[in-house]
Amino acid sequence: MSSPTFVPDPRITWRPAAELRRRFVDFFVARGHTFVPSASLVPAGDPTLLFTNSGMVQFKEVLTGAETRSYKRAVDYQRCLRVAGKHNDFEEVGRTPRHHTLFEMLGNWSFGDYFKREAIHWAWEFLTEDLGIPGDRLAATTYTFDDVAWSIWRDEIGLPPERMAKWGNVDEGDDKNFWRMAETGPCGPCSEIHFDRGPQFSEGPHCTPDHSETCPRWLEVWNLVFMEFDQRSDGTRLPLPFTSVDTGMGLERIASVVQGVLSNYDTDLFAPIHARMRELLGHDPDVFEAERFSYQVIADHSRAVTFLIGDGVLPSNEGRGYVLRKLLRRAVRHGRLLGRREPFMAESAAVVIDTMGEAYPHLIERREEILAAIAREESQFARTLDGGMVHLEAALAPLTSAERVVGRRPEELPADAPVLPGEVAFRLHDTYGFPIDLTVELAAEYGVAVDRAGFDRALAEQRERSRSGRKAELARHAELVGLYESILRRVGETRFLGYETTSADARIVAIVRDGIEYAEIEAVPEIELRAPAGAEVEVVLDQTPFYAEGGGQVGDQGILREEGGHAALVTVLDTQRPVGGLVVHRGRLHGRIKVGQYVSAVVDAERRARTMRNHTGTHLLHRALRNVVGESARQAGSLVTPDYLRFDFPFDRALTNDELRAIEAEVRRVIREDRPVTIAYLPMAEAIAAGADAFFDEKYGETVRTVRVQDYSFELCGGTHCRASGQVGSFVITGERSIGSGMRRIEALTGDGADAWLDARVATLERAAELLGAQSVDAVPERIAALQAELKELRRRLRSGAAGGLPTPAALAASAREVAGGVRLVAHAGPYESIEALKAAAREVRARLGSGVIALGLEADEPQVFVTVSEDLVARGLSAGALVQRAVREIDGRGGGRAEMAQGKGGRREGLGRALAAVEAGIVAAVIGTGAVAPARSGGSG
Repeated sequence: MSSPTFVPDPRITWRPAAELRRRFVDFFVARGHTFVPSASLVPAGDPTLLFTNSGMVQFKEVLTGAETRSYKRAVDYQRCLRVAGKHNDFEEVGRTPRHHTLFEMLGNWSFGDYFKREAIHWAWEFLTEDLGIPGDRLAATTYTFDDVAWSIWRDEIGLPPERMAKWGNVDEGDDKNFWRMAETGPCGPCSEIHFDRGPQFSEGPHCTPDHSETCPRWLEVWNLVFMEFDQRSDGTRLPLPFTSVDTGMGLERIASVVQGVLSNYDTDLFAPIHARMRELLGHDPDVFEAERFSYQVIADHSRAVTFLIGDGVLPSNEGRGYVLRKLLRRAVRHGRLLGRREPFMAESAAVVIDTMGEAYPHLIERREEILAAIAREESQFARTLDGGMVHLEAALAPLTSAERVVGRRPEELPADAPVLPGEVAFRLHDTYGFPIDLTVELAAEYGVAVDRAGFDRALAEQRERSRSGRKAELARHAELVGLYESILRRVGETRFLGYETTSADARIVAIVRDGIEYAEIEAVPEIELRAPAGAEVEVVLDQTPFYAEGGGQVGDQGILREEGGHAALVTVLDTQRPVGGLVVHRGRLHGRIKVGQYVSAVVDAERRARTMRNHTGTHLLHRALRNVVGESARQAGSLVTPDYLRFDFPFDRALTNDELRAIEAEVRRVIREDRPVTIAYLPMAEAIAAGADAFFDEKYGETVRTVRVQDYSFELCGGTHCRASGQVGSFVITGERSIGSGMRRIEALTGDGADAWLDARVATLERAAELLGAQSVDAVPERIAALQAELKELRRRLRSGAAGGLPTPAALAASAREVAGGVRLVAHAGPYESIEALKAAAREVRARLGSGVIALGLEADEPQVFVTVSEDLVARGLSAGALVQRAVREIDGRGGGRAEMAQGKGGRREGLGRALAAVEAGIVAAVIGTGAVAPARSGGSG
């Protein structure tokens, strides 16, 4: 039976997606809405989310009442990513016409202003009048018990009953057409608008608008959420103090409707990416249709990868960086399935930037950074695939001796084909990053099947372990957030006084311990002794001089005293802002405190001063870094403590010593110039237009606080700072290193910390001069050079054999002995000058030995192993790569190579002898078939 044909409605005018985006914003701006730019994909200040997954994320605290803004109506288009957690479309991407990882959500919002009637009428007006979609192609659903919305659709809009449906009953566990932000908090019914693709897509009587997820006839295009209840932890729902509207319409979906196509992937948001890939692959339209799945995965993931890097995320092995890496590598894998072996992701990303840059200018601004990061990761993945082949071949070796047949497919294998265990395939995937579908494909070429069910079980077990821990953590966090939000609604925001003073009188307005709120609490000595520091009590004041952690700066410490006295009631060990403007003082309780009591809040002023020096020093470092190496080295993360500062930035190489010295010199110059540091509050747009630096992982309000170092640095920042650059005192960079692909970290000290570090270095240098026998510190380099020359000469004499050094190649060949099955082995470790010298010796031994295995070890602080296997033994199943994998375990290293030749490097010199013995054991195991070559333990990051 052929698939039904989708016939575009001639009454609908074709419009590009960019126009739809503009029309939506203009429509609601004309109706009193304020346009709010899209937030980053990295949620600011929300640890419950890995990515921004809906339009409401940036308005979350406005919806809960924790934050107020100058407007009550808003309109936006928000970039969103759904790859994890409750909203996870990853596995469906490419398989269906409407699922994506990255998508755009068009939204209009009311915060205590209009409600259901206006939201429904405006939605209908935009769709039918502004876009010209015929009303007879639209349907609506409402929550079962939302009679108000139902009557608006029926009586005011005039929808006929056959294009309306009610569904959902949250009290019976059916959440359809009912939306909630979390397990507790704002929630309410919603009304969905659906587009009718045509009766030819109906699959029977069940195919009604309320089954659009399973019925291809109906496409949900717009969801109108009416928040009117507060969900309590006991299951009850109470009316909110104000009602809100949160609507979301997927741009990709409405584009498919207006452009008359059945699939989102056929809209002008994706078509240019397909076209570029077809050019690169030389595919005609028929091939494209046959390979649509892989094309759609590549197009979707290209968009997601481009936007993630544009928002400051870089590939890594954890968190957001891991998701980015997974997306990029999956796209590359599908490129290989299409026959593309050369890099291509930067090409497709360039098309994404060209297509989306008008709506998202930051993509154009960061174009070179985005493309460079993609090219780096794609190149690294190619090396991962090559390295993974060594491990895969080692795992396959004991299962088969069949010749490799390139192109043999898994379905062509006989029923009795040997099987690679699922846990081995999972280890290749989990430890070495080797994709399971590539394992299946390559194993088939060797005549081996893969236990996919076993792999899936191992993967599911790992995910469940991760998920269970994450669920418990999120549940606890959600419970605490609900408590803090209820306190915030009751007592209001904490007034912060810390910019002007480090001590103030304040009134206790809330007390929390172990997630429970108290009106009064007293320290119990035996409990206090057992409790971990900083976890005993949380105190909320009506006003405070304590700075709550934010913007990379740690929270203040200090004490809460009896008002007018000296007795400490609470030793404050940390200060946090869990929700909105609520400041929580966490620390150790010493006496009795109660709500309503007045206390003296005293910040540790010396600790604050050291923190301020480091924070102002961070701003100076940021500007100096960009002046020296370029504007692309923008802040990607920071930590400001009283003891040191840490600064992360995107860069694809280590800084040179000259660059580090230049940065230090510039910061010290600005410190000596004692430039004024001034604070100003500006509208966000005005601050950005004036050149202030803003950062992707920070949350900013409409009005922002700016910190300017006169004629030098200008940033958005809420932290505490020196009054002038001279107060920073001193500055020294103590380290610079890689923290992941394309990401670097600088650590530095200021003030007395920098002075102490420099004093310690001078003392170390003086001690070194003494031990070296140098007459002065200045003579240390000359003395070291002389000792190095002596050492070099001693090594030369040792290599020459003057002291019974290295055996000659002839002697090594003569030492060969048979270890199993006629296989001869030469094994020797010695102080070779270099790995090149060792390899040269191995070549000479091979010329004399003929058939056999040669295993040579380089004695050094970082020992190395080099193994070669003659061609006849490779044909018998011996692999140098597999033997090296055994050997490097004994020297805590890593290695790899081909079946004929491989090498490894480690960090445990004393294990070199055992490493050579492991080579012999590996030969025996392979020859007599007693076991497979085991994978190496993972080593350092190299």
